[in-house]
Amino acid sequence: MTKFAGRPLQPEGIAGAEPTRYPPDAGADPAISSDPAGDGRLNAAIRKGLDWLDRSQHDEGFWSGKLQSSYCIEAEWLLAMHIIGYEHPRKQDLARTLLAGQREDGAWESYYRAPTGDINSTVECYAGLRSIGMPADAEPLVRARKWILANGGLSGVRVFTRYWLALIGEWPWPRTPNLPPEIIFCPKWLPFNIYRFAAWARATLLPLAILSARRTVKPLPADRRLDELFPHGRNRVYRRRHRRLFPLSWEGLFLLADRLAHWLQNMGMTPFREVAIRRCLRWIVDHQDDDGAWGGIQPPWIYSLIALHAEGRGLKDGPVAKGLAALDAHWTYRRGGMLHIQASESSVWDTLLSLLAMQECGRRHSVGMDAALHWILDRQQLDVVGDWGQRIEGVEPGGWPFERANRHYPDVDDTAVALLVLARLPEPWRSRSRVRQAIERGLRWILAMQCSNGGWGAFDKDNETWLLARLPFCDFGEVLDPPSADVTAHVLEALGHLGCGLDHPSVARGHRFLLAEQEKDGSWFGRWGVNHIYGTAAVLPALRAIGADMSAVHVKRAARWMVEHQNGDGGWGETCASYVDDRLRGKGPSTASQSAWALLALLAVSADAFRIPIERGLRYLVDTQRRDGTWDEPHYTGTGFPGYGVGARAEIRNLSDRKRIAQGAELQRAFMINYNLYRHYFPLIAMGRALSSKGISTGNAVGRHPLAGAGNTRAAAPVRFGA
Repeated sequence: MTKFAGRPLQPEGIAGAEPTRYPPDAGADPAISSDPAGDGRLNAAIRKGLDWLDRSQHDEGFWSGKLQSSYCIEAEWLLAMHIIGYEHPRKQDLARTLLAGQREDGAWESYYRAPTGDINSTVECYAGLRSIGMPADAEPLVRARKWILANGGLSGVRVFTRYWLALIGEWPWPRTPNLPPEIIFCPKWLPFNIYRFAAWARATLLPLAILSARRTVKPLPADRRLDELFPHGRNRVYRRRHRRLFPLSWEGLFLLADRLAHWLQNMGMTPFREVAIRRCLRWIVDHQDDDGAWGGIQPPWIYSLIALHAEGRGLKDGPVAKGLAALDAHWTYRRGGMLHIQASESSVWDTLLSLLAMQECGRRHSVGMDAALHWILDRQQLDVVGDWGQRIEGVEPGGWPFERANRHYPDVDDTAVALLVLARLPEPWRSRSRVRQAIERGLRWILAMQCSNGGWGAFDKDNETWLLARLPFCDFGEVLDPPSADVTAHVLEALGHLGCGLDHPSVARGHRFLLAEQEKDGSWFGRWGVNHIYGTAAVLPALRAIGADMSAVHVKRAARWMVEHQNGDGGWGETCASYVDDRLRGKGPSTASQSAWALLALLAVSADAFRIPIERGLRYLVDTQRRDGTWDEPHYTGTGFPGYGVGARAEIRNLSDRKRIAQGAELQRAFMINYNLYRHYFPLIAMGRALSSKGISTGNAVGRHPLAGAGNTRAAAPVRFGA
């Protein structure tokens, strides 16, 4: 029981579940009124949604939906447990989870109802099940093996899967990209300095560099080896190149450098290796999160544990014991009777957007909101200069992280939403000194994070060293964090609510960035959400908040694109496959979160001009709401990595473009996410905004914040707001 209303959050959205239809109240008009504020069904839906939020709030005041992703997460934990000799009491539960997630064709997929399985996830799940003793002739493994061999076998797996195979003795370390730990010594002016990698990449790279230098191996027992995946012999698979490279390309040159690094390692010609490894270990220990994880995400956490263990740290040693304890603290969860492990955890993000939903729905004060606000204010990072400080000097910390315990990587996106929520607080909250100080520190920090081209990235400033994406080990996810339209839009929306308009230099530069990022069809690319619906829905409310002309041609083109992609049931949806097929932009089964995003976009432009599509969208949300007040949404609408290798938008127009990035609709290089609260707070935000659409302002700011004055690009020294 929570102290606010009920019970802890129960994760919803089991894959394949059919939505429970919400019947209209007796005597209610089945259609949404042309005046949403006078419609009883919409008000009833909002009340039910708010009641569900109240019941779902945790004792400490936060909300936390569970983060679903690829089954390779559970598989890699099984492999890690074998490598470090950790006997988790629920290993078999994880195995049952993998078996429940297997497709009929024998594969595992990277997102819900992907058109095909993912070779990497399938190989890792296969290896994970073999590592705990499942025999090769077991029916699930027979099906998986048949699919693997029919789809290219092990020769086509990504670099990170090869690292896992090397760690368990199934792949030779010399046939993996060499990660020299000496990279820790690269000065800041070199392109290979670790702080030129994205935050998530650098935190993953350093423990992997130790494992690569040591060539760590914990072989599978003889009866669990993966010989059956090498039907034509191991050497034939090991020697096959992953893809053809031109020798005079950057990739070809880096491949030659990689071979040289392996040769030097084989010859023992690495005189500074031990010093480099010690420096990497110190960096890893210093960067451990308060809850025991690393970087707030699974890859650096799991690789750091293995690296520390490989360097002699036992399971009861401080950092290792703390890291293992985190696993069962709040990273595991049960759904449908199965045990899952999150790749990240989104407590700060979920709490902020839940608060925003309450604000949009007209709730000005409640005990639960007060508790959530206190919890959020406690999460602001005020005393730790994270990795972002390596590129920005003289700026005090002031950002918010995505996760509850991540001290080193505050997130621009979370900070933007935090400022938006704080700016909309009623009195007496808004006048409290702690709130004013939180806004001032957050505002200074977020303005200092603006990139040279006017946009904002997620964790770093000007993180666009494209050369890094050509390195041999960068064939999965992203190693760069360039500015994106969606993050930039969230920042501008927050600044608008703080009173900043187009006359503010930072806003003007951000506005120009957004205009330059618009697609020819009128939409915007979604870096952190699926996909063009998300990007467009972020930009249009931001333009309104900063006082842009909402009758401009480019705005009308964006709204028209959104209307054209409304589904027959009144909702909107977009498949994850739109990241590799431009023809699928804005197309897919309707979902609650994406329908809400589309409504927010249209409401920002004109509630009157788009009355009919807005009413149809609202009707879809009301009709699909469950009796308990929430929605079903098995589809993945969050994005970890689009899988282009460069972080930013990539042109994907034909088959040759898809071959260039070595990725099809299965998204083997991408990482897609189902945030289990997106289905709830975004519909509430949209419905609440629809009720107040007659009085939408350009920011609802009480007055311009004193730090947001036109022309003010710097506060008193030494704090810098950026150029």
